[in-house]
Amino acid sequence: NPITAKDLKAQGAMTLLLKDAILPNLVQTLEHTPCLVHGGPFANIAHGCNSLMATKIALKLSDIVVTEAGFGADLGAEKFLDIKCRYGGLTPNAAVIVATIRALKYAGGLSKDNLKEENVEAVKRGIKNLEKHIENMKKFGLPVVVALNKFEQDSPAEIEVVRQCAKENGARFALSEGFSKGGQGGLELAKEVLGAVEEKSNYKPLYDLNLSIEEKIRKIAQEIYGAKDIAFSNQAKKQIAEYERLGYGNLPICMAKTQYSLSDDPTLLGRPEGFTLNVKALSLSAGAGFIVCLTGDIMTMPGLPKVPSAEKIDIDQDGKITGLF
Repeated sequence: NPITAKDLKAQGAMTLLLKDAILPNLVQTLEHTPCLVHGGPFANIAHGCNSLMATKIALKLSDIVVTEAGFGADLGAEKFLDIKCRYGGLTPNAAVIVATIRALKYAGGLSKDNLKEENVEAVKRGIKNLEKHIENMKKFGLPVVVALNKFEQDSPAEIEVVRQCAKENGARFALSEGFSKGGQGGLELAKEVLGAVEEKSNYKPLYDLNLSIEEKIRKIAQEIYGAKDIAFSNQAKKQIAEYERLGYGNLPICMAKTQYSLSDDPTLLGRPEGFTLNVKALSLSAGAGFIVCLTGDIMTMPGLPKVPSAEKIDIDQDGKITGLF
């Protein structure tokens, strides 16, 4: 039988710890736009979305709310649409897919050392990855906007490849220069998003919760990732049977998968096909209300880069802060 926090007599202390943490944080951007920050789960190992409480507060305060789902649309967006929106009764009006020329060239097989050089052919090879993400968002019935984060080394010819890809796949397109130009750099994107939300959204989750755990995993793996087949370890099979016996078979699935590939193999770039997704284990998050499916060699402990950003941040005796940007 399952063991709960109450069985360990820990529910009181846990509730006390959450008393203030459960409240969203109201902050502001550099241009004084209100922003709610609450929860930062990684989309490769968790659901990758902020809290429902923060989103619902934002919806009461503004006509349009923009929320981020982490990593690629195969991870954060799928979980936002299949888990968060389902639990929160949310109906999104549009999806914005953020892309970069650098990432597309890397998906097209170009080495990291050469990403700053113009290479239209590499963009054309890597564009299949973007096509899959657009296709995935359309599976949920949403109007799609492709936001291309522009860098100074991006050439007009490379940008045109992305623009044509969006057009041919039924998505809107906008250049985004918010990082370098602030709000002024996001006006083109804002215009396209406003146009998209005026279109009809036919949002629907990818799968029915009444499907078996295995069927839901297969649905995500084959329709969102493009897997040909799924291989379940003996441990995973036993856990599926156990969770269904305990009455958790109707929960949504939260996939834990590498963010570097549509597959569970980080070396398979672009739009891999014909691969088998390897499910090694499952983990029940009963309180959160979903089942985590561990694939490939994914580790559930988040890691930091070799040089974390915190090492660059400092403040001098006059209160001047450095290293944030």
